[in-house]
Formats: sequence, structure tokens, C-alpha cells
Amino acid sequence: MKVPLLDLVAQHQTIREEMMATMTRVFDSQQFIMSADVADFEREVADYCRVKHAIGCASGSDALLMALMALGVGEGDEVITTAFTFFATASAITRLGGRPVFVDIAYDDFNLNVELIEHAITPRTKAIMPVHLYGQCARMDVILEIAAKHNLPVVEDAAQAIGSDFQNRRAGSMGAIGCFSFFPSKNLGGAGDGGLMVTNDDALAAKLRILRVHGMEPKYYHQVVGICSRLDGLQAAVLRVKLRYLDQWTESRRANAARYNELFEAAGLTEIVVPKVHADGRHIFHQYTIRCRHRDELKTHLQKAGIGNEVYYPVPLHLQQCFEFLGYKRGDLPVTELAMLECLSLPIYPELTAEQQQYVVEKIAEFYRA
Repeated sequence: MKVPLLDLVAQHQTIREEMMATMTRVFDSQQFIMSADVADFEREVADYCRVKHAIGCASGSDALLMALMALGVGEGDEVITTAFTFFATASAITRLGGRPVFVDIAYDDFNLNVELIEHAITPRTKAIMPVHLYGQCARMDVILEIAAKHNLPVVEDAAQAIGSDFQNRRAGSMGAIGCFSFFPSKNLGGAGDGGLMVTNDDALAAKLRILRVHGMEPKYYHQVVGICSRLDGLQAAVLRVKLRYLDQWTESRRANAARYNELFEAAGLTEIVVPKVHADGRHIFHQYTIRCRHRDELKTHLQKAGIGNEVYYPVPLHLQQCFEFLGYKRGDLPVTELAMLECLSLPIYPELTAEQQQYVVEKIAEFYRA
């Protein structure tokens, strides 16, 4: 049996007719830049995320960059974040001349350890940027309390978390700005790159809209130095179709996660730890990530059995060569460094069958029996 890590072809087949008609409509209109589809998609995502404003852009990386630009992050400013995340989280800070200040993660959910955040605040701290990793929100109640105490804005990196909730509030809606990615492998993925920012702040929304078009308002009059980062009309149209199915797909992912948990429990595998789901949130399972002994050997075993898997992330950001100038060394973030050795993400996509999941668990059990 073959079990890919992600099967976008299977998803596409379920909506192919609708998608082809949508793409034909866009091509016939020849409206590709800042089109009606972009405006409609922004309104629909704002409603979905329960916020006042949604501003589309070219990628999730640009969303993070412009969020920090709008908040005035610049040379020498510090932004508190996690090292256990995709590169864009910290690169956005660095590109503006700021310094990422990495805080260790909590063992149970891979998100920022909120007990360590306040110790990392200095007079140069400009913002806090939690990441809702793998589709589960960070402990935003504590993060927002700390931020309010120190008068710091919070930027939510919700690239992996569209539709996840924390205490009945949607990911991205709780901080000053929330940032999303529509990379094809995301739960809501486009036909290429795409991103979006959400906020309830009218002034920040206006800044973000100007920043994405070279700082231009009105046309050919530039108030600030912005960037060119617009969400394509074609991508917006594709995403509008997929948004209608997002909750359905999310529930399938959640059901698959529950099935994995049952199968692992039945197999009695003490060598692995299944994902922890907080009772006061909604995990959308962008990834189903286990902790396991002998991770690299298990990874090879699964690959030989035709089972897709991935390590997110094998080298945390504080140990990346490009961030050596920050002065971190091995041992500085022990829980993060343990995660880099233990984590393995298994197939969790909505179209995954029960038989495929049974096969995955059987092969994992086979490995540990040996």
C-alpha cells in the first residue's frame, strides 16, 4: 500500500468541475490584479475569522513582513518568537533589521512556553510573535495578558492554523494582526503562493493595504516605502471555492487524528506520544505530529513501506547557520532541541482512508517490535 504524506490530487478530484469553471471565468474576465474575487475573498475570510478586516497579499512570508512593517519594527528592535517554526517567522524580523529573540517551546503542544516569555522582554522588545504550530493555537490568554502588561502588540503567525480556535476565538483574530499562508499544502491551499493578514484595527488595516501596493495611495502617490505583494485574482478565485469546503475538510482531519489515537492506543505503543489537544481549543491538524524514539530509523522504515512522512523541523532556527550572529548555541533551548530529534509528522489529509491509517500504525508497530 502507498500512503503519501499529502494527496492534493485526491482533493482536487472532488472539486474539479467547480474549480475548472471558476478558472475559466477568471481567464475570460482577464481580471487578475486586485479584482472583485480578491475583495470578495477578503470579505469571506474576514467573516470566517470573525474579524473586521482581511487584506490579501502574495504569500504568508510577506504577510509576516508587512505586519511587522505596519507596527514599526526596525533596526535593533527585538521580537519574541519561537525557534521551532518555518524560516519565514524569523526572516521577517531580520529583514527589517530586527532581532528574533527565541523562547523555548512547551513540551505538550510545541508552541511558545508562556512561562518564559516575560523573562525575555527587554527595553528593546517591540512585539511578540507566537506561532500556532501544526494547527493548534498557542496559549493566547497568557500571551495577551503579558503583552497588555508591557504594552506590546502581538502578531499571530497563523500560517498553519486557519480555522483553529482558542477559547472560542479564531486563530489570527486575537492579536493586533494575524497572518495566514495559502501555500498549496496548507489546509486552505491555493494554486501557488498566497497570503493574507487580518486585524480588527482600522488604522492597521489601512496601513497594510497601502504597504502591499508599494505604499501607494492614491495611484502614483507614495506615502511610505511599501512592497509589491498582492494576492492574484486567480488565486483568490481558487481559494474562494476551497473556503466553502474548509470546515468539512477540517472535520475529516480531526476524525483521522482521533482514529490514529485509537489505533495507537490499541497497539499499545509506549514508544510514541500522540499530539496533545487542549480542551479549550479546536485543533485543525495541519499536521499530525508524534514524538517517537529512534525517529530517524522509524522514518526510513516508513519510507521503505511506501508511507510518506516528514520532520517539521530538523534544525530549529536558533541553530541555523544564517542566524549564528544572534549568538545562540546548542543547549540554549532544550525542549526545542528535543523536539527536533523526536518529532515525525504522519499523513493526515482529509481523503486519507481508515485502511491507510491502519497500515501506517501496523508498520510503526512492526518497527518497534523489531
